Formats: sequence, structure tokens, C-alpha cells
Amino acid sequence: MSEILFLDGARTRAALDPHRVLDAVAAALVAIGRDEVSVPPRIAARTPHGLLGAMPGHVPGLGLAAKLVSVFADPERPGRSSHRGVVALFDETDGRPLALMDAEPLTEIRTAATATLSARALARPDAGRVAVVGTGAQARAQIALLAAVDPGTPVAVAGRDPLRAGSAAALHPAGRVAESVEEAVRGADTVFCCTGAVRPVIRRSWLAPGTHVSSVGGSHGPELDAATVRDAALFAEWPGAATTPPPSGAHELQDLPPERRVTLLGPVLAGTHPGRRDDAELTLFKSTGHAALDVAAAHVADAVARAEGWGTRLTL
Repeated sequence: MSEILFLDGARTRAALDPHRVLDAVAAALVAIGRDEVSVPPRIAARTPHGLLGAMPGHVPGLGLAAKLVSVFADPERPGRSSHRGVVALFDETDGRPLALMDAEPLTEIRTAATATLSARALARPDAGRVAVVGTGAQARAQIALLAAVDPGTPVAVAGRDPLRAGSAAALHPAGRVAESVEEAVRGADTVFCCTGAVRPVIRRSWLAPGTHVSSVGGSHGPELDAATVRDAALFAEWPGAATTPPPSGAHELQDLPPERRVTLLGPVLAGTHPGRRDDAELTLFKSTGHAALDVAAAHVADAVARAEGWGTRLTL
């Protein structure tokens, strides 16, 4: 018999130490860039009402894990979907199941960590003004992570609902509510776009020279207009962001001209690719998610929970 550690939503969230998640996600991104990870194509079983997706992955030194996530219409939010799931972590040497945890907070923080790492690597050295576009769960996770690692940098939050924007901005000690998305973006050096948009919410004309954009939403359509994609140096977690159709690939990166190159973030973090070429360049990191990042976050949650004595131990 083997013992497995169960972490509910609260314990999963508490065990995802922001600094350790950033380090683990950075290691996973470098491993993706070096083609050291084992991640098969995503699969899903579909019902008339939604789907159940499976995303297994192995990252040497971080572990072996699989995320199961259901995506169904949310009756409380017409036009929106709910995402619920679990992540199972296994021993990478003998295959023993080690831990079972809530996928929602894990996905939120690993996505925010990836976007934050892209900004650290690609934004101008003097970048000092941040905009977060969106007020949902992922935007809130992004703001909370920025508060944990960079509490002094001003953050302007923009969304359709001023009350939700105010609640999100309050998560950061230097947060404020922007009058509009345009006002937030025009005044920013770094833009985090975290929406469920089905059409662009950011326009090229709003972006000043040298701006960095981290776009992590847009599962149902493009968050960014075609002119932004046209003018920016493009970066992603994995090659499939541009070569596979949505939702695995990014809406914004489909059908790029043959000469357009999408650089992986991992080599930039590893120092084998220069990233930004000059202070005037527009840089765009487009995230679609990757199972290796789930492995990285699950590794952290398991290690922290065991060190703190958190969770429930179950015998299989």
C-alpha cells in the first residue's frame, strides 16, 4: 500500500509559496526550451455540456504529474465557463502517487508566475508602471503575485466593472483603479492582459514604444489586435502556441507569416537568447499554459505542505 497527501483548496493555495513557484516555473520553462520535458498533446473527453481535459507531464528534477480539469458552462455567469479539477503528483523514479491537490489555485499562480517571469526577462530595465487588464480569478492571481514580489511598483487595474476592479486593485499596496482599459494601457510600461475576451481588448495604438505585454487570457478568442501581434517581437512557452490550433495554441499566433519567429521564453531565461533587442522594441509574451508548469507548481505545493505538516494523508 502507498500513502498519498491530499490538499484541499485552502491548503493548496497556502502551500504555493510565490517565490518558490517562480523559481520552479522558471526551471520548467528552461527545460521546455531545451526539449527536456515529456508532455504529450492535450486530450479531452466531451459531453453535450462540457469537457474533461487531461494534461500529463514530466520535468526532470521536478516530478511527474497530471492535471484533470473540467470546463463547463457557468450558469451564474452567462457566456462564461467554470474550470474545476485536480492535479496528481507522482514520484518520478518509481511512479508512486504522492499528492492530490486542487487545480484551480495551482493553475492561477503558475500562470501568473509565467507572465511575471516574462516581464522580468523582456520588459525594459527602467520599466516602472504596470497595468493589469481584467478583474477575474486570473487577474486577481496576477495582482496578488505582483504584491508579493514587487509591492512598490504602481499597478493600474482596468475592467468592465468598477467594483470588481476596485476589489482587485486592493490586493496590491500600490494598486489603483484605472478609468478605462485604454487609460491603464497608455500609461504602462508593462501590461498583463488576463481576460476571458472573445475579441481584442488592447489596441496597438495604445501601446507606447518599448512596452512589454504579457497576455495569458483569450482562450475563446484574441485578447490583442492584429496590429499588436504584427509589430511585436513574439515569445511563448512552447512551440505549439503558434503551430497548434486553439485552445491548445494561441488565437493571436495562428497563421503567422513564414518569416515571423516565435521565441521560447526558456532560452531567454537561460541566457542563450537575448530577448529584447532595444528599449523601443514592443515585446509580446503569449501564454497558452503547459503541463510542465503544472508539474513545477505541484512540486512546490507538495514540498511546502510536507514541511509544514499540512494536508490529509490517505492510504490507497
